[in-house]
Amino acid sequence: MAMKNQENVGILKKFPEASNKMCSFGSNVKKIAKEDPRKLVHSIKVGLAIALVSLFYYFEPLFDYEGFGVSSMWAVLTVVVVFEFSVGATLGKGVNRGFATFLAGSLGVAVHRLATFTGSDKLQPIILGLSVFSVATIATFLRFVPKLKARYDYGILIFILTFSMISVSGYRDPVVLDKAVTRLTTILIGGAAAIMFNVVIYPVWAGEDLHNLIATSIEELGISLEGYGTQYFKKIDIKSEEELERISLEEYKCVICSKASEENLVNFAKWEPHHGKFRYRHPWGQYLKIGDLVRECAIKINALNSDLTSCNMTQEGRKIIQEQCTKMSIECGSALKEIAMSMKTMTLYPTIDSHILKAKASSEKLRSIIRNGGLIEEKELQKLLPSTRIASLMLDIVSNSVEIVDSVNQLATLMKFKILSSKPKRLGSKSRIPSGNIGEAHLVVNVE
Repeated sequence: MAMKNQENVGILKKFPEASNKMCSFGSNVKKIAKEDPRKLVHSIKVGLAIALVSLFYYFEPLFDYEGFGVSSMWAVLTVVVVFEFSVGATLGKGVNRGFATFLAGSLGVAVHRLATFTGSDKLQPIILGLSVFSVATIATFLRFVPKLKARYDYGILIFILTFSMISVSGYRDPVVLDKAVTRLTTILIGGAAAIMFNVVIYPVWAGEDLHNLIATSIEELGISLEGYGTQYFKKIDIKSEEELERISLEEYKCVICSKASEENLVNFAKWEPHHGKFRYRHPWGQYLKIGDLVRECAIKINALNSDLTSCNMTQEGRKIIQEQCTKMSIECGSALKEIAMSMKTMTLYPTIDSHILKAKASSEKLRSIIRNGGLIEEKELQKLLPSTRIASLMLDIVSNSVEIVDSVNQLATLMKFKILSSKPKRLGSKSRIPSGNIGEAHLVVNVE
C-alpha cells in the first residue's frame, strides 16, 4: 500500500514539470512568430499549397485513377520538398527538380529503348546496369565541382534518383515512357503550385534579406566601435573583464559567423526575378565582398576587445593613445552606422565622408605619435608593447572601415542610390535596423 502511494506521488510530481515544459514550448513558439511573422505566413502558405495539390488525388472527377492515380502523390511530395522560405530558394529547387526530372526521364527512356532494341534478355540488364553505373558515377562526381554544387547540387541529385528509378523499374515494366511522362507532369504541377503560392502571397525575397543582413552587420560594427570610443577609451580606470562586459561592446560577435548565411542568400537571390531595385543580374558578388570586409573588421575588433580586457597596459600608455583612439572609434562607428542606414534606405548622406576624414586625421596623428616616439615614455619594453598593439589595431580598423564605406559606395553607384544633402537621423539603440535572425529561416534541407 505504501509503495502504491509513493508511485502515485511520483506521478503527480511529474505533472507540474510537464505543464512547465508545455508552457515554455508555447512561449518559445509565440516568441518565434512575434519576432518574424513571415515564418507563420510561410507555414500557412505551405499548408494551402499542399491542400490544393492534394485535390488531384482526392477528387476522381478531376483526374481518374487510370490517369495519374497514386502518381499524383509526386505532386504533393514536390510541394513539400520544393517549397522554401524565400522565393529564390523555391525557384531554385523547383527549376532544378523540373529540369533534372525531364533530362533524367528522357535519358532513362532512351537507354531503355536501346536495351530493348538489342532483343536479348541477357544483354538488356547488362546495358541497363552499365548505364546506371556510368550516369551515377559521372553525375556524382559533378557534384564536387564548386560552381555546379552551389546552384545545381539538388538538381544533380534528383537527376541521379530519377534516372536510376526509371532504369531499374523499367526493366520489368514495359510502360516506361508513360511512367516518365506521368512523373514529370505531377512534379511540374507540384512545382508550379509551390512557386505560385510563394510568389503571389506575401513573397519573401532572399535579395532583400541579404541586403538587410549586410546593412545590419555593418551597423553592429558601428555600435561596437562607438561603444569603445564613448565608454571604454574615456574610462581609463577599467581593469577587469567583468566591468568591461557590462558595457555593450560585443555587438560585432554575431557578424563573425555570418559567411554561410550570406553565401546561401546570394545563391537564392540569383534565382529571383526583378523586384524593387533588385534586377535579375544584380551585383550580388559585391555583397560578398562587403561581407568579407565586415568580417575582417569584426575579427580585428574582437582582437582589440581581447587586448583591452587582458593586456597589462599602464595608465600612462593609455593616456598617450586615449584621445586619438577615442576619436577614431567614435568617427568610424558613426560612419559605419550611417552607411548602414544608407544601405537600408538606399540613400547616400554627405556626413559619411566627414566622419571618414576625421577618422583618417586622427589615425595620422596616432601614427605621428608612434613615429616620433610618443610612447617611448614607457621605459620598459614589456609595458610599451600593449599600447603599441592597441594603437596598431585601431589603425587597421580605420583602414577596414574606409574599405567598407568605399565598397558600399560602389554598390550605391551600381544600384543608383539617392543622394541627399541633409544630415540623416542618428541611428540610436531604439532605431536600429532589425535583424530578425535574417538568414536563419533560409536553411535548405534536401528531402527526396
